[in-house]
Amino acid sequence: MSHNTWIHRLVRVGVRPLARTRVTPNQVTVVRLVTGIAAAACLAAGNYTFSAIGAGLFAFSMLLDRADGELARMTGKHSPGGHRFDLFADGFCNALAFLGIGIGLRDGTILGYWAIPMGAVAAASIMVNLWFVMAMEEVKGARSAELKSFLGFDADDATLLLPVFVLLGWDVPITIMAFICAPLFTAMASRHFTKLHKLDRSLYADLLQPRDAAPAAPARLQPADQRPPQ
Repeated sequence: MSHNTWIHRLVRVGVRPLARTRVTPNQVTVVRLVTGIAAAACLAAGNYTFSAIGAGLFAFSMLLDRADGELARMTGKHSPGGHRFDLFADGFCNALAFLGIGIGLRDGTILGYWAIPMGAVAAASIMVNLWFVMAMEEVKGARSAELKSFLGFDADDATLLLPVFVLLGWDVPITIMAFICAPLFTAMASRHFTKLHKLDRSLYADLLQPRDAAPAAPARLQPADQRPPQ
């Protein structure tokens, strides 16, 4: 994710006053996580009023996702753990929102109860993509899996269309789109990152190796005149 998109610039105005307080980026991330979970719960209720509230909460949660990073950069209060927490909150809230929409469409729509597994597939794809990004950063370093922005927007900004679709009553189309596009995007992103960073089996082995495992000591070669007699 770029740090200078239009949404980041908008959020930056509201974050500057927080930089002079004791509020930490992780605290903002916690609020983002709570509002994201609340948004998903409202979206799962199955009626327009709660869906509209859920859409508003989701949009607010997305702005908080940008705000915690801006606050971290303004105050210098950033850490690898905080970055991973931010990544998890982002992916988890997005996945939960699509699952919530699917549950909310179980009655009174053409999808019926098929909407639940369709939302679950979209949610699972988002979480798999999150795992791949975190695994990539574990091997290649923080933010190595980021995509470049385009015209002041990045790929993650597309999730802001979710509350717009919900408010327009287009829950069914966005569920179908997410069911089809989320797995495709995850597969394409995985292929792109694999090709870009030339991941091979040795890198995956390094990723899966326990951190506290000491590397094997290289074998010491003895000079010919010091070899034990046969």
